[in-house]
Amino acid sequence: MEIVEFEPVMRILDEIINDRTVPKNIRAAAEESKANLNNNGDTWELRISTAIHILDEITNDPNMPLYARTKIWSVVSALEQKRRELS
Repeated sequence: MEIVEFEPVMRILDEIINDRTVPKNIRAAAEESKANLNNNGDTWELRISTAIHILDEITNDPNMPLYARTKIWSVVSALEQKRRELS
């Protein structure tokens, strides 16, 4: 199985998770995405797709600060790029 590098993505997710100005539900979604990417039981494609789905669902949250939405979009973009590289 190919090893996929997620360090930049994980760093951004950690920033969101540790930012107490971001609403709890958004931090929880970032944590869930990060845990999903670390799930060794699934294929890379499934991990990435699930993480994208989780993050995509919260991007329309009206309580999300604009800077957090921008970070999430950058994570989703990076994950979509990784998914394309694996195809």
